Amino acid sequence: MLSGFALPEAAAVVEVFQSANALTGANASLSGQAPYKVCLLSTVGGRVDSSSSVFVWTERVEERRHLEGFHALFVSGGGEVRNAVRDERLTAWLCRECQRSELVVPLGEGRLLLDAAGFGCAGGAQRWGRRASETSYQYGPLDMGVSMAIPSPLQNALALVEEDCGPEIARQIADQVLPRPQQARFTATIRENAPTYVSEKIQASARWLVANGDRPIAIDAAAQVAAMSERNFLRRFKMEMGVTPSEYLSYVRLDMCCRLLVETDLPVDKIARRCGLGGGGWLSKLFRKHLATTPTEYRASRRLMNKSA
Repeated sequence: MLSGFALPEAAAVVEVFQSANALTGANASLSGQAPYKVCLLSTVGGRVDSSSSVFVWTERVEERRHLEGFHALFVSGGGEVRNAVRDERLTAWLCRECQRSELVVPLGEGRLLLDAAGFGCAGGAQRWGRRASETSYQYGPLDMGVSMAIPSPLQNALALVEEDCGPEIARQIADQVLPRPQQARFTATIRENAPTYVSEKIQASARWLVANGDRPIAIDAAAQVAAMSERNFLRRFKMEMGVTPSEYLSYVRLDMCCRLLVETDLPVDKIARRCGLGGGGWLSKLFRKHLATTPTEYRASRRLMNKSA
């Protein structure tokens, strides 16, 4: 993990494995250990801040030496990824561990770290996110808002649990961690209206925008995730998704606001700031434009619908 990593996506992956441990507790007690041991690692260890200003405690990567490699290695990025890709000790560790691990999955900018370690999608062969494409059950709807021809980290985590613990355990966890369809109204509409094929690089950038929508974002950072120049990225994203990256980011943030309005009692202004929209005035303007209502009216109407359902 790097400073500024996207907490929501990483937390969802951790939740999958911790839920699997809880649901298989009876069997684990017989064997003496839970099926998964989750470790959070960083270059120097200690406290690492997330994009949500929440700190997590990590161990140093070099202190975690596995003779047979990791069962699954999820590589997260963050705001310091540009410096991290030049860290030879880190890239050497990644190169060694990726080759020995059964499954390697990037989260957001983690893709850039894997590229720097010489373990990009092409170099990853069968180990790059292979689990989700091998299982019989495809989990959805997902929170990435795009076609999932390339499995997301959450899909890979669920598919790994399905393989290890069975489809029923995986389905129970999916019901807990996957968002409901109404939580992604705008990005779901984009997905439905997008062309049949959306390239892997554009999907990766769209997932990154979803994972980082709660913080200030520069479009050139999303272009780096797609490994494109900013000019080419803007052209390709618009062509394949039907909207510009900035428009897509606005829709991502609107989906986040809709969910928080229904599920929390936070003030409108605080929700707007938490979702990267600056303030309640701007959020009200977006709601009037796209939903012909105010955030307060939307909250009241949705809660009334949920009670009557």
